[in-house]
Amino acid sequence: MFFKRLFAALKSFDWMLFGAVALLVSFGLSAIYSISVSSANPDFLNFKKQIVFALIGLGLLFLISLLDYRIWQDYSYFIYIAVAVTLVAVLFLGKTIRGTTGWFSLMGINFQPVELAKIALIAFLAWFLSKKILEIKQFKNFALSALITGGFFLLVIFQPDFGSAIILFLIWIFMLVFAGAKKQHLLFLAGGLALAALVAWLFLFQTYQRDRILTFFNPALDPYGRGYHVRQAVTAVGAGGLFGRGLGFGSQSQLKFLPAAETDFIFAVIAEELGFLGVILVLFFLGVIFYRLIKAVKSMKDSFAQLFILGVSALFFSQIMINIGMNIGIVPVTGISLPFLSYGGSFLVVCLILIGMVESMIIRNRN
Repeated sequence: MFFKRLFAALKSFDWMLFGAVALLVSFGLSAIYSISVSSANPDFLNFKKQIVFALIGLGLLFLISLLDYRIWQDYSYFIYIAVAVTLVAVLFLGKTIRGTTGWFSLMGINFQPVELAKIALIAFLAWFLSKKILEIKQFKNFALSALITGGFFLLVIFQPDFGSAIILFLIWIFMLVFAGAKKQHLLFLAGGLALAALVAWLFLFQTYQRDRILTFFNPALDPYGRGYHVRQAVTAVGAGGLFGRGLGFGSQSQLKFLPAAETDFIFAVIAEELGFLGVILVLFFLGVIFYRLIKAVKSMKDSFAQLFILGVSALFFSQIMINIGMNIGIVPVTGISLPFLSYGGSFLVVCLILIGMVESMIIRNRN
């Protein structure tokens, strides 16, 4: 009986979606390996760690795809509470890295609970909005969804991790739009944010804080300071040409001119070493993922599954656009990773778990 169900599940598995994800993970591993080569005494530790996390994530992907996705709907409230407690705990017990207290460290492995918050928020909002799908145009439900998101948002801001807080905010906005929120409410929100930003700029920010923001939007104001990251990333992207310099031969990444090459700026590494053709391949596989996700949305038989997959799409889309925008100098540097490609076990495992949850929905709506 078990093997019959397993065979039926694998038969309904979206192998095209999985194939695109696996190829992107391979691209990321290749780039991380290439960066490790340039070390004085390369031990390939990050490359080895990423392989382990990739294997764990892929194993969880298949395991979760075999579970009935309705468990995430039934227990979304408890998952939300559990993750909220974890976000509180990390503020007091977490490890501080680059000024952000957002990691738990165990046996040399760091884990960011904010990555779990992305899953929990998507699941809880999908549950809440699916229950209120006919009443979402009421302001009270709009406000309740804001409170649901605001709890996570504030806890992440306190770390402070502004990049992840922005992603949580964008997931909420996208899911509200998908659920059919009133334009007036969205415009009211936009006006409130604009007013808050203006008041902060005029009365709350110090001169040095304004200078930081101006440099964010115009790195040329401080090319060797805060604008250095973007300047080097843009140089790396442009240096790749059509075919690239080859893995292990990118001057910006190999000579350590490019900061955070394995994480925030891995797209620049791929562009420099694999060239325009490598970038096109990466964008093609990302496009395949979105194509399969949108196709899956159309085949879902319940609103929870539809909203969940749209939330996953919003997460990936937001991170991809912001990360690539950082790498080509059109978006401020905010420490956002590129899905499936950037080094970082927490985010890679969470991305693969989300794909597993989507596969579970696809399997059960095909059978």
